[in-house]
Amino acid sequence: MSTTTVPQDRSDRFPFELVRPQLERVEASIRDQVRAFDPAVEPYVSYVCNTSGKRIRPALSILVGGALGGVTDGHLKIGVILELIHMATLVHDDIIDGAVTRRMVPTANAKWGAGLSVLLGDALFSHALALATEFDDISICRKVGRASREVCEGEIVQTQRRWDLSLTKADYFRIIEMKTGALFAAATGIAAAISGADPETEAKLFDYGLKLGTAYQIYDDCLDLVGSEEDVGKTLRTDLEKGKLTLPILNLLESASESQRSKLNKRIIDQQSLDLSVLVGIAEYEGAIESAVDTAVDMLATCRNHLVGLPGGESVEAMEQITWFLGALLEKCRR
Repeated sequence: MSTTTVPQDRSDRFPFELVRPQLERVEASIRDQVRAFDPAVEPYVSYVCNTSGKRIRPALSILVGGALGGVTDGHLKIGVILELIHMATLVHDDIIDGAVTRRMVPTANAKWGAGLSVLLGDALFSHALALATEFDDISICRKVGRASREVCEGEIVQTQRRWDLSLTKADYFRIIEMKTGALFAAATGIAAAISGADPETEAKLFDYGLKLGTAYQIYDDCLDLVGSEEDVGKTLRTDLEKGKLTLPILNLLESASESQRSKLNKRIIDQQSLDLSVLVGIAEYEGAIESAVDTAVDMLATCRNHLVGLPGGESVEAMEQITWFLGALLEKCRR
């Protein structure tokens, strides 16, 4: 079990207050991007943009700018671009998962069906990539394109490997690094490049984002099992229903008794829903969740190590605080 503990005086402080003014500028810019679409398309784009979350990726790009000498328009712009890509992936994810709510409101798929929602996600993707071409440094556009491709590849591989008993933990980590970690890493890594950071610093901040995003996805995978739809505000248990073998399930398959593993394997081979009532009846279930939480908490400790030596005091403290905040959320998943 991980020995990392979350300090009580740091775990419950929301970490983005420092960049609230800049995030308001990001919001205004996103509204401007919505108005760039054809009037017939604009209401659909507006609906998706107005049901988004805490703008984690823009906040990360802004904080990296602050940690490395100052926030520029480039840091805000890359945050907007990555947020548009993220929203596009959510639209597509909800179609694949058949999710009907996200953040307490109907998904695009639930409102308008799969056909229109696919095109809506495509429109957001393409608009974000067009914005990336406005940077004078072509390498930034390349990095945005690479991150976008990785997100899509991760979702393809995850969909391909559903109900697949040969999936290893290494496979799982690679998938979530692509589908979630890639955009976090792009936010921190590209922001470092915009600040003119040396290659070593850029690599450390890239890895900070990659591990933060990976830990966040592990949290989301645990939440799918232990969370309440009323509290979380989105459709849960979709991983179970769709045969996604997440880290808690892989841990359970590894630690369950031979007879229990055989039953689980049969359900997976027959592509039967991994009903929660089946899982909680297995003695090792709680340990499987605990182990997944420990894995994510250890990743967050590595994130903090990558921040050592950065010059921007308050911004660095906020980036550290993000890890404690996520760590506290993970601890709530322990049963």
